[in-house]
Amino acid sequence: MNHVKILIADDHALMRDGIRKILERESDFDVVAEASDGEEAIAFTESLKPDVAIIDISMPKVDGIEVTKHIKEYCPGTAVLILTAFDDDEFVFSLIEAGAAGYLLKSVQSQELVQAIRAIREGESVLHPAVARKVLDHFVPSLANREERKPLETLTERELEILKLVTRGLSNKEIGDELNLSTRTVHGHLGRIFNKLGVDSRTQAVVRALKEGWVTLDDVP
Repeated sequence: MNHVKILIADDHALMRDGIRKILERESDFDVVAEASDGEEAIAFTESLKPDVAIIDISMPKVDGIEVTKHIKEYCPGTAVLILTAFDDDEFVFSLIEAGAAGYLLKSVQSQELVQAIRAIREGESVLHPAVARKVLDHFVPSLANREERKPLETLTERELEILKLVTRGLSNKEIGDELNLSTRTVHGHLGRIFNKLGVDSRTQAVVRALKEGWVTLDDVP
């Protein structure tokens, strides 16, 4: 069994303890470190290379936004899941653009957190519903602007088709079933899409597609 190495970064010891207890129920999860501030989060990530870093926004020394930027620059293989009490627009947009693969509020149920970790470990995106709506409202251009956009030239027809299915929230397996492709083939297409768009997560790819008008609200559930 491939174990998922996880870092928990939160300045509240009680919150870290609660998250750890939830995750330790899963036989394939290993909590490899706990950080009480942003500097520790960066140091542990660089030394331990966790698969998933669960990051709070408000932390001493270095905040969650800067931690996320650093992790994605120096440890791109670590997926960042934001778990916070804040859904302020400035935090949401900054963290999505910094490369966070997921953004959950601390009001989520324990099983939702577990499912989110599994999802982003597999390259999926996870956004709390309230956060997802903010992203759509912020990044979707007006109808007039969308009509002025030139057709996308950097992606193939198949890649654009897959990107639209990603926007609908389908997993790699579901995309494969929809297009009669293997999950591995879908994963390969997504890797090429990320490279072409200069992003490293589904969330960033969808945001880019929304900004450019390559997908529309009709493509979003």
